[in-house]
Amino acid sequence: MGEEKEDPKERVVDISLKDLSKKLEEFASARDWDKHHSPRNLLLAMVREVGEVSEIFQWRGEVEKGLPNWEESDKEHLGEELSDVLLYLIRLSDICGIDLADAASRKIVKNSIKYPSPKLL
Repeated sequence: MGEEKEDPKERVVDISLKDLSKKLEEFASARDWDKHHSPRNLLLAMVREVGEVSEIFQWRGEVEKGLPNWEESDKEHLGEELSDVLLYLIRLSDICGIDLADAASRKIVKNSIKYPSPKLL
């Protein structure tokens, strides 16, 4: 029997923010980009990427969850742009000395107190 090839689109990768952070740091260091990665520069780059995500949705009106009426190529493009936003956010948080996973976890707890579920009242 021949080996089945794995479809990369079906592959699920479970990677932590810390792992992504390490990969980004290695990527930037290997290209000597650290000198360009100031908080301001990273923030402006991330905002530009958010603009690119906005462009994808700009003329579509409201869209359904899961994007059922979108072409696969459009979904792939959206995934790439969302990834750019995420990667810049992770890099920015690292450069600023913020543990993003911890900050996000604490924020969820704060929000659950600020906005309690009506089911729990």
